Amino acid sequence: MRIVSLVPHATELLFALGAGPELVGVTHECDFPAATAELTRVTRDVLPAGLSAGEIDAAVRERTLQGDAIYELDRYALAALEPELIVTQALCPVCAVSYEEVSELARELPSQPEVIALDPKTLGESLGDVRTLAQATDRREQGVELARDAAARIDRMRLAVRTEPRPRVAALEWLDPVYVAGHWTPQLIELAGGEDVLGLPGEPSETISWAALAAARPEVVVVMPCGYDEQRARIEAERHMQELASVGAGRIVAVNASAYFSRPGPRLIDGLELLAHVLHPQRVPAPPAGAVALRIRG
Repeated sequence: MRIVSLVPHATELLFALGAGPELVGVTHECDFPAATAELTRVTRDVLPAGLSAGEIDAAVRERTLQGDAIYELDRYALAALEPELIVTQALCPVCAVSYEEVSELARELPSQPEVIALDPKTLGESLGDVRTLAQATDRREQGVELARDAAARIDRMRLAVRTEPRPRVAALEWLDPVYVAGHWTPQLIELAGGEDVLGLPGEPSETISWAALAAARPEVVVVMPCGYDEQRARIEAERHMQELASVGAGRIVAVNASAYFSRPGPRLIDGLELLAHVLHPQRVPAPPAGAVALRIRG
């Protein structure tokens, strides 16, 4: 089967299921695992490079109002790959090319590819995507094993922190303006032994004021700008240190959102384990391999 993935978390999931050898095309943002570097890129970013966080937010808002995404599909490159299956999403109007555009193009291609949209809003739905892609790629056994492993790791974290006090946590998906993380992140915080004071499970992230953030009285602030790694997250936190300090949290940490929180793929479980380590280092003394939380304060 020839597969094109138009969303990074689907790419990661396909590799986790063992379908990597069947992938022929991915997005320009697909960077995990390393084998993705060898695949044809069929999208590009239409925003200019070097924008600040505030400029990115303004540009995204403008394009959203116009009904435009921030990514452009290379229709000729996609057609040349002759895909039999295209995996995309329709959840976030700015995080990927338009689902309608992909479906329209698929109907025009001689290969007549099946189009699957993965749109998880919760951790449970992201685990459900394992079954969806396992069935689509005839890897049911691998899907069962992957889901079983995820469930076991979730249970281990839940049991490790079950008797510990729950710190009040605010997860920030952007800092200019401030976005509170939603969707699956509040569930990860709860499973990691924290209390999300602002995010709503299954709901989109939303903007709030710094004053409203301070009024929620978080004890821990997790800076996880969407699409950024931990080093860029730290830079963003330091740029807003005065505002963050005014919130009054005893601890501020920066994490790799791109790897562990922004993408609802298999590495969300790594994100859970990282959060459990951040919130309860005495119970979860080591984060998953390769994952770090940069301490900004506390």
